[in-house]
Amino acid sequence: MGVEVKPVSTLSERASYDVADFAVPTGREEEWRFTPLRRLRGLHDGSAKADGKIVLEVDAAPEVTVETVGRDDARVGSGYVPTDRIAAQAYSAFTTATVVTVPREAIASTPTVLRLRGEDAGHAAYGHTTVIVEPFAKATIVLDHSGSATYADNVEFLVGEQAKLTVVSVQDWADDSVHVSHQHARLAKDATFTGFNVTLGGDLVRIRPSVSYHGQGGDAELYGVYFVDAGQHLEHRLLADHSVPNCKSRVDYRGALQGEAAHAVWIGDVVIRAEAEGTDTYELNRNLVLTDGTRVDSVPNLEILTGEVAGAGHASASGRLDEEHLFYLQARGIPASDAKRMVVRGYLNQIVQRIEVDELRERVEAAIDAELAR
Repeated sequence: MGVEVKPVSTLSERASYDVADFAVPTGREEEWRFTPLRRLRGLHDGSAKADGKIVLEVDAAPEVTVETVGRDDARVGSGYVPTDRIAAQAYSAFTTATVVTVPREAIASTPTVLRLRGEDAGHAAYGHTTVIVEPFAKATIVLDHSGSATYADNVEFLVGEQAKLTVVSVQDWADDSVHVSHQHARLAKDATFTGFNVTLGGDLVRIRPSVSYHGQGGDAELYGVYFVDAGQHLEHRLLADHSVPNCKSRVDYRGALQGEAAHAVWIGDVVIRAEAEGTDTYELNRNLVLTDGTRVDSVPNLEILTGEVAGAGHASASGRLDEEHLFYLQARGIPASDAKRMVVRGYLNQIVQRIEVDELRERVEAAIDAELAR
């Protein structure tokens, strides 16, 4: 397939399944300028051989089918074309893919959990997951990443007419892991997609959630929570591409940072094309800096090509703990360390409490408490 060049100046300007259609990043490109390429272990330049392995364990809802298929399965790659070199490399290098299907009008009674575990960060692995939610169906999917890995993958969500899909992706890798992933949701008419990214572990993690609309009435909500420790690089790059009328997107990502050289990157890109009249969109990123020596790069981008929108806005804020909040709690006999923990938990829990999987929500809360106790 040839290169598809998009007619607007987004951060994902070209799309192709072929690695050769993307130049090797140098770090001077807009889409790579915040990413420490030397820490990608060759995922970006073709030198990372596909000699590693990710172990997959599945706990599927009874109404949901999960299959392992080959590269020739027509469903794989049907909802997403890679938009950067690592995504194209992952698409070219995977050997088997996971296909999750929620049948038409089915209401999944329990979440379907895909546990992906790495066992050796010294060897690279590539993966692909396709989730198909047929019209009028409803399901929750959990992607739970753990262990040690050097891993690049693509995840595509095809959400049918009036279907509803909730996805919770947890990046709880070991400290030596590198993970680069593109997660794309393709929404049909009146489809609803709610996506959560919880990123806690790993040496370098770069997640690219994106949404495209293929029928009026599509509704996407993208939420994220991340906690960056000393030396970690956690990066989230989002794109909501509004190309049809009367669709909606909401983005709310919140992070906390502590320790020397902790680095958080958040890029929020929203495009409202000329034909997307009636679009309603808003994106927000907030970062809480807990210690000196950290770095935050937060860049909201809003490109509007029509004057007929229902609403469009963005905001970004990064700062330290509010001393007045801490003083208020300490004045009532709460020790300083407990006061700090309460404020940070309250700030992040505004997102965490939206996760409707009880066990997972409690696990994330415990992980945040453990981070604060360091």
